[in-house]
Amino acid sequence: MRRIGSDADIREGVAALTSACPHLARIHALAGDPPLRKRPKGFEGLARVIVGQQLSIASAGAIWGRVDARVKPFDAATLLAVPDRDLRKAGLSRGKIATLRTVAEAIDLGALKLSALDRAPEEVIHAELTALKGIGPWTADIYIMFSLARADAWSPGDLALQHAVKDALLLAERPSPLQMNEVAEAWRPWRGVAARLLWSYYALLRKSAASPLGDGNLT
Repeated sequence: MRRIGSDADIREGVAALTSACPHLARIHALAGDPPLRKRPKGFEGLARVIVGQQLSIASAGAIWGRVDARVKPFDAATLLAVPDRDLRKAGLSRGKIATLRTVAEAIDLGALKLSALDRAPEEVIHAELTALKGIGPWTADIYIMFSLARADAWSPGDLALQHAVKDALLLAERPSPLQMNEVAEAWRPWRGVAARLLWSYYALLRKSAASPLGDGNLT
């Protein structure tokens, strides 16, 4: 199970992808090597993904900084002891507070053991996480990609990624999640690096022209 742990891993993945795919070679020439974007594992890493749902990178970072400052140490038991009003003051919506509490309660009760998912198959990780109210496939995908650092992780439902694939491959329409998976088969075993490269390309496009999206899912 290959993981992305350093910029050297990113460069290796980019080299493999750009030699095999002219579309990714073209966007790499424009966007350059993508950032590593490594995140912590466990409750903190999953919480960061939840906090960042549907927010810009800047907004998610600002809110996370306030949440992290309030929950010390950042673990399930501590978060459960923090009043909702404090989490609301940090900028969290009621929905995200509820999701964080659901996850924290599952961990506190022993129903969710995130450490046991480190080497689990992706379908197992998806099943464990999406069984919790408030966590959908996107959250599971992003946790697998950035917290577990799986080199072949992919997020077919990410809207920014869909738009990037549409533009990179010169498609007539934004691809569906099923079509995203079909397209990305050619990028195995480096789909996680392909995603990072495509997000960087999408960010570049947004700087030069108005985008149909905000960067709500641009991780």
